[in-house]
Amino acid sequence: MSDGDPAFLGPVLAASERPAPVRERSAEPVRERPTTVGARSAPATVRVAGFWRRFAAAAIDVGVIVPVSLVLTWIASAIAGIHLPPGKHTDLDFWLDLMLTSDPAVMTAVIIALAVTSIYLFVFQATIQQTLGMRVMQIRVIDVYGDPPSYLRVGLRTTGYLASLATLFLGFLWIGFDPEKRGLHDWIAGTYVIRATQ
Repeated sequence: MSDGDPAFLGPVLAASERPAPVRERSAEPVRERPTTVGARSAPATVRVAGFWRRFAAAAIDVGVIVPVSLVLTWIASAIAGIHLPPGKHTDLDFWLDLMLTSDPAVMTAVIIALAVTSIYLFVFQATIQQTLGMRVMQIRVIDVYGDPPSYLRVGLRTTGYLASLATLFLGFLWIGFDPEKRGLHDWIAGTYVIRATQ
């Protein structure tokens, strides 16, 4: 798992090289759209972010998400009157039993943590192309064309994070072995994570 941030000349296509949309035949003449401002004439070379840089960004994001989730869980538990049952809270078997029996307090914490994480990832990546951790590590998200990802792509990417979690983090570990440094969530959404300073 090297973090060499390899230069990658891949499917990040210039606007002029994108496939033309399929048009239906009509009686009216078809007018071409004007070329967008700043369209590149050749494919862009980007430097993808490696595993360890992305791991550091994720650790910073976890440092933001966990305290917010804990505070919201505490507030929800106080309002609903849900508390953990008595037992050895330092024992792993205690927590496994609570998970297997779907204890309301644990399920509330899990649901709130997933909601906070999903909202955090979606909002930041949809608005500024990077989470707070990504901003610190100077990386950002682009689509396969080199543009900011659409809301649909960001939604798919956020869903992809859940799929990566469901595979016991293998979807994230794949970044270290993939030649394009893409995780399962990147493949699902059609995105890349690149160095923000090219």
